[in-house]
Amino acid sequence: MANINLTGMGVALITPFKSDKTIDFDAFARLLDHQIKSGVDYLVVLGTTSEAPTLDPDEREQVKRFVVERVAGRVPLVLGCGGFNTAAVVRELTESDLTPFSAILSVVPYYNKPSQEGIYCHYAAIAKASPLPVILYNVPGRTGVNMTAETTLRLAADFTNIVGIKEASGNMVQVDEIIKHKNEDFMVISGDDAVTFPLITLGAVGVISVIGNAFPREFSRMVRLALAGDYAAARTIHHRFNDLFGLLFVDGNPAGVKCLLHAMGFIENELRLPLVPTRITTYEKIRAVLDTLQ
Repeated sequence: MANINLTGMGVALITPFKSDKTIDFDAFARLLDHQIKSGVDYLVVLGTTSEAPTLDPDEREQVKRFVVERVAGRVPLVLGCGGFNTAAVVRELTESDLTPFSAILSVVPYYNKPSQEGIYCHYAAIAKASPLPVILYNVPGRTGVNMTAETTLRLAADFTNIVGIKEASGNMVQVDEIIKHKNEDFMVISGDDAVTFPLITLGAVGVISVIGNAFPREFSRMVRLALAGDYAAARTIHHRFNDLFGLLFVDGNPAGVKCLLHAMGFIENELRLPLVPTRITTYEKIRAVLDTLQ
């Protein structure tokens, strides 16, 4: 299995929709080209930010195929592949053509709230089935259960193809515990734009970003400066985005970043139910912050 380096900034891609709720592939093409021209390090397809649960199987295949063809090998691609049914995830891994992708990103099972042993066994089954390196994804605010540092470290030690974790628990002590005790090659990736800078100072290798959809050049520069140890310059960029960090999530993700991208002229401000666009007050605040950033 090939090694993969996920140092730097990956972007958790949105899925643009038209006013009739069909996928807007023209807007998608513009967004992908903007990401690549701006120097992102890799792209994440069909992650949480993509609204993947509202895409039917044919649409998910269309998105995968479209992104692969448009990117055309210019940057590595990571595929979101997770769920609350272990057997279904394993089946997807064994039956899908994963050759265009460099790794999979697999979220902690959501809704059914497994124990730590259940989480371990879920990922063990995925690791045994996956032909690609596996990145764990811990986001208890969405899944309803936190994967502890102990479970993460156990998985990293037991399976060589589990190569990293996207950590979005918001628990800095927990993340630091993973960084302190992990093996050298295991990558800790920020799953929260707002804490990416401090996590890099602790030893994280970068971020899978939401705000990077809109500001790929600026945010990837912050990440690279922090990784190079130029904390003063990185901190300055981090602080420029402080107001946006909260606004992008106050009405849920990806409503905030879709609002931002609409204000920038990239996409229509459309989501699929049960998600809805941001409130007008949030939109106005995002527009005001955008004016200062531009």
